[in-house]
Amino acid sequence: MAVNNIVKRLQNIMRQDAGINGDAQRIEQMTWMFFLKVYDTQEETWEYKASKERTTFESIIPEELRWRNWAIDEKDGDAMTGDALLSFINDKLFPTLKGLEVTRETPRSKAIVKEVFEDLNQYMKNGILLRQVVNVINEIEFDDATDRHMFGDIYEGILKDLQSAGNAGEFYTPRALTDFIIQQLSPVLGETVGDFTSGTGGFLTSALNYLQKQVKTTDDRRLFQKAVIGQEWKPLPYLLSITNLLLHDVESPNIRHCDSLGTKMSDFKEGDKVNVIAMNPPYGGSTDAASKSNFPMEFRSSETADLFMVLIMYRLKANGRAAVIVPDGFLFGTDGAKLAIKQKMLRDFNLHTIIRLPGSIFAPYTSIATNILFFNNERAEGAEEGFSTDKTWFFRLDMPEGYKHFSKTKSMRLEHCQPICDWWNDRKEIASDELGEKARCFTAKELAEMDFNFDQCKFPKDEEEILPPAELLANYFKKRKALDDEIDKTLAEIQKILGIEINIDKQL
Repeated sequence: MAVNNIVKRLQNIMRQDAGINGDAQRIEQMTWMFFLKVYDTQEETWEYKASKERTTFESIIPEELRWRNWAIDEKDGDAMTGDALLSFINDKLFPTLKGLEVTRETPRSKAIVKEVFEDLNQYMKNGILLRQVVNVINEIEFDDATDRHMFGDIYEGILKDLQSAGNAGEFYTPRALTDFIIQQLSPVLGETVGDFTSGTGGFLTSALNYLQKQVKTTDDRRLFQKAVIGQEWKPLPYLLSITNLLLHDVESPNIRHCDSLGTKMSDFKEGDKVNVIAMNPPYGGSTDAASKSNFPMEFRSSETADLFMVLIMYRLKANGRAAVIVPDGFLFGTDGAKLAIKQKMLRDFNLHTIIRLPGSIFAPYTSIATNILFFNNERAEGAEEGFSTDKTWFFRLDMPEGYKHFSKTKSMRLEHCQPICDWWNDRKEIASDELGEKARCFTAKELAEMDFNFDQCKFPKDEEEILPPAELLANYFKKRKALDDEIDKTLAEIQKILGIEINIDKQL
């Protein structure tokens, strides 16, 4: 089935509806329907299991509101459409799902329905177009393995469209990068993988795909169900992440709709910590005073990326492993909070690897240069007194041959990370006469003596030629005269066309 074509059809239908304005609303409209259909498919699985165990399954969704009972069009003329469908969704479906009764005893697999719908909206105003959208969605069979696999690729396309605005430094992380990072962290069943800015679930689904290969027994399946946890405070990415995990066979997605920075660091207990953390925190944004007050004084920063680095250190279990994508500014930053964070990384953690990434990884949303920091919550063998890090390796990943930059049509692929993998297990310093140092090792003490400057093995930049003042002015006047001549020529042509004569000097 051409699922990609289905998504385009959905977008084309919704563009005709006066109630929807822009891609974000179209995607929200699309995804709450995807969620209900995916959830209905999951409920069929639960019903089947209950029948095999001779028990009864009861949905948290009232019977008439379940997808199977209002969305299916049997082509017999009885399917709701037009004003009747609009009234049903606006006056019954949404109010009821938003108001579902949830208690502490409610299973997570059921409570997510209320959580998902609490901040959602129904934008469409044309009930006939709405019926057309529902019918197209019903062409996808989420209980079919092929459709699920194909939908995963389309899902990523939807996310890229959603993030085209690049709001507050939040960008879609290429699947090649999430897969590579998870591969290097190598989680195993029984460990927990966390992402506290999980967005749409990219790192978590990469972890699930990695762990799926380890599932052999019923006990393995039980561990798989509990393998990932996430937190996301924006409603639409939260909805997408829940749907994404359901599509990856997680029956009760453990993703919380909350602000990860809203808890005091001193309140975290051992049960709040995880074995593996993979994150791409938002950067370039700022946070409020209330969130900053949750952090020890020396780590309080206005930049969200800094605070998330601290959060990660507080939530990583002993001997745990982390990989975090950070902008260049974190590496060379010298303000008090950044210095304190980098000191803590070297003194209390084993910061063993920093990968410098090409600037266009997140193109076309941003050209900000980024890096991956790999560190463990352990003391490295050979670390000097006062440090937990022994040596930090820097490796610069250059653009692949034949690429000037990445783009929407030429995005990063997993094989582009192969140079890192080749070097990773056989680490050597690499110098290049043309591009500078490509790989180099520094001791923690050396980095500390450089005022904790992690900006090593950087990408070469084109240097701007600085001319003597007289030559600089001469070039300026030369360019200005050429521009003035071009303007005069254009004005003369306009006068000729209009048949008028204007004395430019007198006008000036």
